[in-house]
Amino acid sequence: MKIGIIRETKVPGDSRCPMSPHQAGRLLRERGVDIRVESSDVRIFKDEEFISEGVPVVDSVEECDILLGVKEVKIDSLIPDKTYLFFSHTIKQQPYNRDLLRKILELNIRLIDYEVLTDENGVRLIAFGRFAGIVGAHNGIMAYGRRTGQFELPRMKDLHDYAEAKSIYKKTDFPPMRVVLTGKGRVANGAAEVLDDMGFEKISPQDYLKNKFSRAVYCQLGPSEYVKHREGKPYAQEEFYSSPSLYESAFKPWTECSDVFINGIYWDNNAPAFFTKEEMRTNNFAIKVIADVTCDIAPVSSVPSTIRPSTIENPVYGYDPSTGKEFPAYDLKYIDIMAVDNLPNELPRDASKAFGQQFIENILPEFFMEQSDILERATIAENRKLGKYFQYLKGYAGL
Repeated sequence: MKIGIIRETKVPGDSRCPMSPHQAGRLLRERGVDIRVESSDVRIFKDEEFISEGVPVVDSVEECDILLGVKEVKIDSLIPDKTYLFFSHTIKQQPYNRDLLRKILELNIRLIDYEVLTDENGVRLIAFGRFAGIVGAHNGIMAYGRRTGQFELPRMKDLHDYAEAKSIYKKTDFPPMRVVLTGKGRVANGAAEVLDDMGFEKISPQDYLKNKFSRAVYCQLGPSEYVKHREGKPYAQEEFYSSPSLYESAFKPWTECSDVFINGIYWDNNAPAFFTKEEMRTNNFAIKVIADVTCDIAPVSSVPSTIRPSTIENPVYGYDPSTGKEFPAYDLKYIDIMAVDNLPNELPRDASKAFGQQFIENILPEFFMEQSDILERATIAENRKLGKYFQYLKGYAGL
């Protein structure tokens, strides 16, 4: 079994890597894994860093059996009859990747999607979520500072790593402000980590709604706080996750007393949005910056003002609730939207190392097993057919 780390081909480019040079070198030296790296001038780790660890850098990975990437592979870069692992963004039937899945089936590619590599309880085993939350929270607070002129933070992409960001937080005087954070998973907890490191005080949801504060504070909400049953029944977690359409938003009170909203949930297409475009037009809507880490694009989204993804180069745009149209960022007449869809790429070294460790510990051993339920649950395509758990994609894939 030969493993190849492919160069990222998606545009705009992504500098993350499935593992660091040191991790790849250790697999080669200590475990005898035959691993090589496709040369790239986009990757955060230079070819020379892999070579110094004894990892071969090659112009083509066609000899490899298993190919590891991060983002979607360009259709014309796919190699037939291989096993690929990357984030395919097809499991929600995203229209922009329909042709990619069809080509994968046509080329007899086995596609394993990182997003659905889970244990028997459905808990994800590998993800960049923590770093999406870290960068998303940083960008949201940065946007509020630029909007108000009360403080200034550098771009995360211009820092060497998160340790440098933390040193800057200690020197920054944050004004009284209120931040509502949704979610309790990796993404949201990564965002909470940043707010803690910035010195924001975490307040219970109940106290956050009741009281005024003369310092920077935040509260973190789970679904039991931000949704309610349509028939007035008590919130039931299992029911909400299996039948989210039975619930409606209960988020309105937080929209009326928050300056910044950081959205860090996994959103189901059938779940309620947090608020409507009409509610954003009311005088009671107080949120000035929305950092939508979830980044589902309207109209099928948890945040109706996320009308497009933004980019690392230009992470914030203004949204006019009265027209639903986009305007330049940091204009006080509008709401600022941060909706970068590849946030971890602003911390590519930290994110790649953490991701590589998860892959080595949780995923790589599965390839040496005679039968792996973990891999089967994440196999979207194999032998020109959809995997066992992805038959619902037949119409989407044109089968």
